[in-house]
Amino acid sequence: MSAPCPMSYRIRHRTTYTYTAPVTISHHAGRLIPRSFATQRVHGASASIHPTPTHRGRRIDFFGNVLTTFTLVEPYRTLAVTAASHVSVQPPDLPDPARTPPWERVVERLSLGLGADIVENGQYTFESPLIVVSDTLRDYARPSFPPGRPILEGVVDLCARMHGDFVYDPTATTIATPLAQVMRDRRGVCQDFAHIMIGALRALGLAARYVSGYVLTRMPDGGPRLEGGDASHAWVSVFVPMPEAPNGGWIDVDPTNNKLVTHEHVVVAWGRDFDDVSPIKGVMLGGGGGAPDVSVDMTPLHPDGSVMTAAGG
Repeated sequence: MSAPCPMSYRIRHRTTYTYTAPVTISHHAGRLIPRSFATQRVHGASASIHPTPTHRGRRIDFFGNVLTTFTLVEPYRTLAVTAASHVSVQPPDLPDPARTPPWERVVERLSLGLGADIVENGQYTFESPLIVVSDTLRDYARPSFPPGRPILEGVVDLCARMHGDFVYDPTATTIATPLAQVMRDRRGVCQDFAHIMIGALRALGLAARYVSGYVLTRMPDGGPRLEGGDASHAWVSVFVPMPEAPNGGWIDVDPTNNKLVTHEHVVVAWGRDFDDVSPIKGVMLGGGGGAPDVSVDMTPLHPDGSVMTAAGG
């Protein structure tokens, strides 16, 4: 059987900050350029910034993400950052969940720390600044991971349970809302759900990382609308050490939409939690109050580069 054709997307991510008082100087770091790896290829990407920065740089951060840095030293009231990219995604050949290793065996392998890949991936078993492992998270994960259950079966079950237990509510939380409150209220957005699922998996000793990027909200074939497409989306990547697993053993799952990730998602960055992959953050003098205005357009393309007009971002 031939491999499925890759999906190609044109993406425009615009963030505008409007302040009530002039910003006199500011320093920023952003993860705005999508990653390239085995199942994702970046054909072109750029980030435009207005006003024009006095200093600007680009480097690869600790987790392998593209980091854009810039400094503004002239006063301004409005900052606009627009990231544009052309990306193709090859749907991964996912293993049969029932044929993946028992989850306890994966925990044991990670805990032994044998091999360069395990040392690298083992860092995602620990707590991180925004994900504090708790008995509550461990107890929530347990029903999905009875003794001997294949790890991917457990992950799929946990994802489905979360989708049924939690309500997508953009007004319920901010990035500063503690996980304990999200667990209590069972409401939040994709960032919250990713943090909860990662914390639950890490509480069992499994390796899970936070992934940020974009999701196609309406499919060309008329499929159901996916949540999280109005801004950067977030989901979870779980380490499944077996030859059939794509991308070095990492398999992505989207608890907001209750699905294994195939071709509707574009990865920008990954890390331990949101703090490692924030699209734009920084420090400034002045500025006063003001919330950012964010818009994302993710447009699917035909192989010849023309737009699939039946879908939108």
